[in-house]
Amino acid sequence: QVQLQESGPGLVKPSQTLSLTCTISGASVTTNYYYWSWIRQPPGKDMEWMGAISYSGSTYFSPSFKARTSISRDTSKNQFTLELASVTPEDTAVYFCVGQPGPHRLEGPRNGGSWEDWYDWWGQGTQVTVAS
Repeated sequence: QVQLQESGPGLVKPSQTLSLTCTISGASVTTNYYYWSWIRQPPGKDMEWMGAISYSGSTYFSPSFKARTSISRDTSKNQFTLELASVTPEDTAVYFCVGQPGPHRLEGPRNGGSWEDWYDWWGQGTQVTVAS
């Protein structure tokens, strides 16, 4: 059974870099053909796919976040990490790490589709507030 757990600060100041880590159990960050993503849900808004890292270490980003986002991994700790630079209050959201056993539409379902059904594994989500 694959389980994911997010960790990181709940409060970040504007202009700082947000860093969140997802710890995987029940699978490896390097398991063949598995993909690991970060998504978020701002208050009152839809889910947003931010980016992903593959089993081989390749990264993929939403154009909306590419300029200020990086995703890396630590194979010794079986973790992958999101860094979002130059945050503003608009980055306040619940952040989730998710995983899937294949590269089908990393960016999530088409309009109207169920995000909960799209990814196979979910962390419980972590609230991040950007405020001074």
